[in-house]
Amino acid sequence: MPEEKKITVIALGGNAILQPGQKGTFQEQLKNVETTCAQLTQMVESGKYKLVITHGNGPQVGNILLQNETAKDVAAPMPLYVCGAESQGLIGFMIQQSLHNLLAGKGRGDIPIATVVTQVVVDETDAAFQNPSKPVGPFYSEEEAKTLASDKGYHVKEDAGRGWRRVVPSPDPKEIFEKDAIRQLIAARSIVIASGGGGIPVIRKNGGLRGVDAVIDKDLAGERLAVDVQAKIFLILTDVDQVKLNYKTPQEKGLSHLTVAEARRYSEEGHFAKGSMEPKVRAAIRFVEAGGEKAIITSLGKAVEALDGKAGTTITKQ
Repeated sequence: MPEEKKITVIALGGNAILQPGQKGTFQEQLKNVETTCAQLTQMVESGKYKLVITHGNGPQVGNILLQNETAKDVAAPMPLYVCGAESQGLIGFMIQQSLHNLLAGKGRGDIPIATVVTQVVVDETDAAFQNPSKPVGPFYSEEEAKTLASDKGYHVKEDAGRGWRRVVPSPDPKEIFEKDAIRQLIAARSIVIASGGGGIPVIRKNGGLRGVDAVIDKDLAGERLAVDVQAKIFLILTDVDQVKLNYKTPQEKGLSHLTVAEARRYSEEGHFAKGSMEPKVRAAIRFVEAGGEKAIITSLGKAVEALDGKAGTTITKQ
């Protein structure tokens, strides 16, 4: 009897779609996605995994916001959460087409692939709404920023000497609203692309849902997705091949395995940068504590090896 395929959520880092220094043209992004999908194709071919793919959207939604700003006198600008939905469609399309083409070239074009425009429920009483901290969109002069704050109620902050930017809340993800639809697609042998960019933030209001301008951390949303679809493995792909202690110092040390307790201790000791590795480790810990078999953090090029236990950092309960 063949071994049952394990539901595996793969969180793609930003470099899987746009490399540093690139302009962000569609052709550039599509080429990067094709390289990424070559790795995903190997996972499919192994016959061991049912894939659910999630991804970041920072540069893409940033460009959409710039387009909003530039064309605001010609076309009505959309709210931030709508821009997030637009980016899910853009990136999902690139992944599903590239993956289909690669699989079809190997005689596996019959595998369904679908992008789910995904809403992620957050709590409107989350403390993040009282302390917006995530910079989004274009840079402004101080005068422009303060006019936006006055006219539109934006929260604005000076950003590291580069100019002023709008800042929005980054609340904790509580539920993938489309989780049942995603589970049904997985059961029907589909590869699913979901919760792109951390998902579209929504709150429950008067028995329904309402979008809110916020940015959910994509790794924490990926963990929520993994738990909600009952995944066994949560694979976080980033730009380094392992979690490291004393990163970029002479004492740097790569870690091939961590228990949840070790990962938490190292995080509390400040080994992981707040804007990069720390949320990845936190998401991995949450996933394993919620019943996941293992979380893995590695680079895109090492993804297949890491799933086989030959690369990356694997985090387990014990």
